[in-house]
Amino acid sequence: MSLTFLQLAQKILEEETRPLSPDEIWQIAQAKGYDGEVGSRGKTPARTIGARLYVDVRDNPETVFAKTDSLPKRFVLRSLLETKGKRPLDTAPPPIVPKRGTYLERDLHPFVVYFGFHYLKAYLKTIRHNKSGKKEFGEWVHPDIVGCYFPFDDWKDEVIEVSSLMGNPAVKLFSFELKRELNFSNLREAFFQAVSNSSWANEGYIVAADISSDEDFNYELERLSSSFGIGVIQIDVDDPDSTEIVFPAQEEDAVDWDTINKLTLNPDFRDLLKRIGTDIKSREIRREWYDQVLSKDELIKSLSQEEMKARLALARPVRSQTL
Repeated sequence: MSLTFLQLAQKILEEETRPLSPDEIWQIAQAKGYDGEVGSRGKTPARTIGARLYVDVRDNPETVFAKTDSLPKRFVLRSLLETKGKRPLDTAPPPIVPKRGTYLERDLHPFVVYFGFHYLKAYLKTIRHNKSGKKEFGEWVHPDIVGCYFPFDDWKDEVIEVSSLMGNPAVKLFSFELKRELNFSNLREAFFQAVSNSSWANEGYIVAADISSDEDFNYELERLSSSFGIGVIQIDVDDPDSTEIVFPAQEEDAVDWDTINKLTLNPDFRDLLKRIGTDIKSREIRREWYDQVLSKDELIKSLSQEEMKARLALARPVRSQTL
């Protein structure tokens, strides 16, 4: 018999006897192997757990759950709160080793390329920051990945010709700022970095693999996305096809050419612009000039290999040096 998300949350909270966030509940479920007992997981299980718990606490007078006042919000069994006078209530998060916790930000780049190619019909290129001179650039200027959508596969030649003559070639530029995770501790810095780095594009996104499911956090994330037009994408490292746009970007009809001109100080960005210009003129996209699009199986395998390397590096004993 499979568990519902509420039943899973209750089971974890009973065993842990401490307040836990929806993310922590799902991480513990994965560590204990309980995630396989859930009947329907969906794309973002931690978010689903959080939504079910918030609704149950709000609408169910007989709920067995209670919500803490701390940030991020955590949930605990009401029975534990009622007995906290007899013993201290431990609110510290448990030491959890996430299912995927050793990959680096750069390891997520191929996942963004995969999503951009298959779901945005865009060709993406990584922009290496170390190629930009510090004197010419401020702290936040260039994005991690830039993408371009070409209308050649969707539009007839006659339509492309007329749209170009009218000054609207229908080419769309994307900007992606990549983070391993998004939570209260890095939200504002990460978001405004994305705003600074992506305001020039037709569509700008901040992308992360782990996004907090805390209700207050999601309200703030949605508010920032709506206010500044930056979209939010959550990568699913276990199933790249389940990567989703959490909040859509506000599409701009025109790009900021002054900022683009400044970005050409980066050789990667300048070469990408040349490539895009050549492909537009020839109406033939040279895929080898853009980042390679790996298959779904190759993506998962590559991340697993990076995790293994990181784990081995951490476990490798340090040799003592003798003078």
